[in-house]
Amino acid sequence: MTTTSTPKDSFKANRKFYDDRNYPRGMSRSGDYTLSEVQILENHGVALQELATAKREPLNDEEQRFVEVCQGSLLPESKVEKAWLKYQNKVLTPKQFHTLFGRTKVEAGEDDSTADPIDLESD
Repeated sequence: MTTTSTPKDSFKANRKFYDDRNYPRGMSRSGDYTLSEVQILENHGVALQELATAKREPLNDEEQRFVEVCQGSLLPESKVEKAWLKYQNKVLTPKQFHTLFGRTKVEAGEDDSTADPIDLESD
């Protein structure tokens, strides 16, 4: 298998792959993937997911290699393997949340209300 194309007999699926839970507006609009990665995921994602979760047996050497890549035995080489691992990384990694405030919350009674009052009417 070359790194530029997918064999016609590998990763066949009877429907397109959509992840409405993580990408409600579609993967192509998310900005997380290139157009070729989106095309790979949409056209072969159902088969890739079934192979990765062992719901389907590999039919050829390319699919067997993909299963081994998913198990961590081999490093990804093809575009299909790289696109699926990128998808898994994006979906399984928690989203980062950044705030302008610190981590600690001010508890009730911890504010500076115990300071001496300022006398504004004194001459």
